[in-house]
Amino acid sequence: MNVDKKVAFYTLGCKLNFSETSTIARNFVNEGFERVEFDNKADVYVINTCSVTDNADKRFKTIVKSALKQNDQAFIIGVGCYAQLKPEELAAVDGVDLVLGATEKFNVTSYINDLTKNEFGEVHSCEIEDADFYVGSYSIGDRTRAFLKVQDGCDYKCTYCTIPLARGISRSDTLENVLKNAKEISEKGIKEIVLTGVNIGDYGKGEFGNKKHEHTFFELVQALDEVKGIHRLRISSIEPNLLKDETIEFVANSNIFVPHFHIPLQSGSDILLKRMKRRYLKRIYTNRVSKIKEVMPNACIGVDVIVGFPGETDELFLETYNYLSELDISYLHVFTYSERPNTEAVDMSDVVPKNIRSKRSKMLRGLSVKKRRAFYESQLGNTLTVLFENENKEGYIYGFTQNYVKVKTPWNPEFVNTLQQITLTKIDEDGIVRFDFCS
Repeated sequence: MNVDKKVAFYTLGCKLNFSETSTIARNFVNEGFERVEFDNKADVYVINTCSVTDNADKRFKTIVKSALKQNDQAFIIGVGCYAQLKPEELAAVDGVDLVLGATEKFNVTSYINDLTKNEFGEVHSCEIEDADFYVGSYSIGDRTRAFLKVQDGCDYKCTYCTIPLARGISRSDTLENVLKNAKEISEKGIKEIVLTGVNIGDYGKGEFGNKKHEHTFFELVQALDEVKGIHRLRISSIEPNLLKDETIEFVANSNIFVPHFHIPLQSGSDILLKRMKRRYLKRIYTNRVSKIKEVMPNACIGVDVIVGFPGETDELFLETYNYLSELDISYLHVFTYSERPNTEAVDMSDVVPKNIRSKRSKMLRGLSVKKRRAFYESQLGNTLTVLFENENKEGYIYGFTQNYVKVKTPWNPEFVNTLQQITLTKIDEDGIVRFDFCS
């Protein structure tokens, strides 16, 4: 047992990473470690990395330096996607002691014999073809909501993406285990569960170690809707070709699943969608948005979009901009294309200059602000339910309605992790919605 030893964690990237960090943290606690915040002095610092963008790679060095400022003798461990893709590069960062790949990260405590710093970073990273088994995860205790991992890996071959190289083939948790984890989460008093994975619409593939689908994503949604004690279920990012009408209609009639979808688009140009090797064209995306708004007029719809992909001319960018401007969506997550090694796109011609990428990114981020404002304005006067967060931010407590409207009110600790019925009244100067409590 590691009595009196402290461990801290830093997570880069997606909700899936947060769920896995929480699971790794529980393993440390079970081994006798005390978990502390990352800005505290610890004996071990674990950094869960991301490699979706070039910026996430660069942040790793900064985070390592931050940990060493707290304790220059701390044992530094790197795990996650960047650790799988470039383990030697990560191990070469000054102060890093151990790097674990896609499968090894879940057994991190077994790789620690003692906490003496290594002269050179030690690497344990499998070939990605060996990442063919599933490890369930969920986050708990970190936030008001829990991230429940239901799927991992991806069989898609998008030309810009390194995720299949970092996480392996598509594989799923068993339906029985997902339901067990959801029940465990609800029993701990957490009010909201967010379903997460790399490609959650592909749920059911590899559920029992084979490539066929034992269950569908729709069957998962139906089963989770029956779990007692869950107040809210939220679907995270789901591919438009895998979001079926039956799922949309089910969510519309569910008392637990909330009217909020995040659907990657990446480009509003069919030419670029084909070049990206996405598995849909713009028409399918339009149909998904139309269906959601038909059965859930107040639904929130978020969109992922990439700017500056090779071959994106001014005309094709404006096609994307105008398409999104006219589409009934609520906000954008804008990603500036960055070249990733070992992808098809890195060798493509018609490279967009970085200053042009930056300009286009700024334009779409501006459009996102307008879209979010318009969506918030459309919700004024509506009576909704807010789940309050657990942080005091400069005298205010924040929360989100079921359809993802962000609200705030003066700090009151009694509101933490509670569901309150409210009527939205006005939008603050900082773009957050104010409200009145319902009597």
